[in-house]
Amino acid sequence: MKEIKLSGREMAVLRAIDYAVGSSGEEIRERTQIEADDVAAILNGLCDVGYVEVLPIINLVTVGNYADAKFEVNPSYWQQLKEAMRRR
Repeated sequence: MKEIKLSGREMAVLRAIDYAVGSSGEEIRERTQIEADDVAAILNGLCDVGYVEVLPIINLVTVGNYADAKFEVNPSYWQQLKEAMRRR
């Protein structure tokens, strides 16, 4: 199993996502206080590697479509992500 390494901003975004029900892109931006284009880029990267899932399915997360989308942490990676955030 490959070790997960996360940047500080990636960890902030993951922590901002409500594990039980997910969070909208706008909620994540408000909780992290990160600029909208940066949040979209971070979410896009996390979705690309499979750590985060988005509903409805969006192929490319952008500033124009992330705010109303719902993001959830992929339960398959939750334990590994939790451990990666604890190590830092």
